[in-house]
Amino acid sequence: MKNAALAAAATGLSPLLRAARRAPLPVALQLYSVRGDCAKDFDGTLEWAARQGFDGVEFAGYYQYADNPKGLRRRLDDLGLRGIGAHLGTDRLRGDALKRTIEFHRILGCHFLIVPGDHSYTDPEGNIRLAEFFNLTAELLRPYGMLCGYHNHTKEFTKVGDTTYFDLFAQRTSQAVVLQQDCGWTAAAGYDPAEMMRRYPGRMKSTHYKPTVVGHEPGKKAILGQDSVDWAEVLEVSRTIGGTEWITLEQERYPDGKSPKQCTAESFAALKKLQGRS
Repeated sequence: MKNAALAAAATGLSPLLRAARRAPLPVALQLYSVRGDCAKDFDGTLEWAARQGFDGVEFAGYYQYADNPKGLRRRLDDLGLRGIGAHLGTDRLRGDALKRTIEFHRILGCHFLIVPGDHSYTDPEGNIRLAEFFNLTAELLRPYGMLCGYHNHTKEFTKVGDTTYFDLFAQRTSQAVVLQQDCGWTAAAGYDPAEMMRRYPGRMKSTHYKPTVVGHEPGKKAILGQDSVDWAEVLEVSRTIGGTEWITLEQERYPDGKSPKQCTAESFAALKKLQGRS
């Protein structure tokens, strides 16, 4: 009786309370958020990310470490950061380039190799070929414990008859291909990111949380928790349905004249609060 009552009470909790009561998902910083700082002082920016409490980073360039993955791995280890993945072009996953990509990211310990855009995605025949390419690449990466995937913007939701290119690509690719949903861009395209996770369960092992104001919604700004996305619901569904192993925070807008680091820190503080982290 007591257990039944507790269960009933738990189901009545708001998404915010349910999110806070579970063990937090690890959070990486997409370094594109602070790309200007990276260009000026990459080592210092990695130190800053570690001080903020990020668990890892997702790369969008390697700066002075472009030919020195071992040096970068030592730097990450010294800072207590995980290199969880990278954004790279489709060309880096083809032919001989794939071998070099695997070796570089194997040294870094990266798990996710994500393509953040390819023009063929929104071409009727190109989408088919791209899906086949990702299915094949996923199998080639499997022995190395790596995953490939695709990161959406808004164009991926372009309509094709009664569906979208996003849906077609998702349906044409295997469970081994990560749908790295950028929840902010999904919302900007007019779709519900939580519903996308429900539609494709287990496919969003790496998920981008990007503060986004949809349209010109009054009273909103691009700081997580102050924007247009219902992050409490997204977090709940990330955990229970989406299969999310890593949240990647990406800050692309910098409101109130604040710096990229200031805005990123504010959004991260809100995400930590949402997850019940100090």
